[in-house]
Order: sequence, then structure tokens, then C-alpha cells
Amino acid sequence: QVQLVQSGGGLVQAGGSLRLSCSVSGNIFSIESMAWYRQVHGKERELVATISDTHSTNYADFVKGRFAIAKDDDKNTVDLQMNSLNPEDTAVYFCKVVGVIQGMISYTRDFWGQGTQVTVSS
Repeated sequence: QVQLVQSGGGLVQAGGSLRLSCSVSGNIFSIESMAWYRQVHGKERELVATISDTHSTNYADFVKGRFAIAKDDDKNTVDLQMNSLNPEDTAVYFCKVVGVIQGMISYTRDFWGQGTQVTVSS
């Protein structure tokens, strides 16, 4: 099975920084894109940043200029560097991979990490 293991969450003061990491392992044939989402209790999960197989990036307006997504194709990892954090960034952050599973039949699907709490105090 494919596993996405996240690390790097925690508590930080407003204005501080955190780096989230996501490591992908298992029987995945290829990765087409990677992304970070976040979710606040009572709200829908929202897209934070994406990075394509060509390393093209896209960011939600509320994190532009503050967050940076990067991936390492050799290690199958994706990181989210979060700077200038504010209390509104408090959420559970999830990494997501769009990947291909190859077997008797190959198919593309989404894979999700377990989520990690980021709390920003004022």
C-alpha cells in the first residue's frame, strides 16, 4: 500500500516559521502532483499549495509570499515551508499525492497523509 507520513507540525508564535514534511512510500508507480491542504474544525478542507511533476507551483491567495512548497523527486518527499505565520493559519494540514498504481490494471488516484496540527498563538 501507499503511505504518506507527515511530520513537522506543532505550536509556534505569531510571526514564526514551521516546516512540514511529507514522505511517500509504498507501491506507487509514479507521482503526478503533490499538494498541501488545511482544514479548520467546522470548515471544508482548503487547498494551500500545489506542485506539479514539472515543479510548477500554485498557491492560495492567503499564503502567497509566506509559504513555499518544494519536492524532492529522488526521495519522494514534499515540504511546506511556512513563514510569517499568524493565528489564522491554525489548522490541521494534510499532504496529498496524485499517483499512479500499476498492476494488472493501472489507475490514478489521490493519496492523503494523516494530517498534522499547526497551532499559531498570538
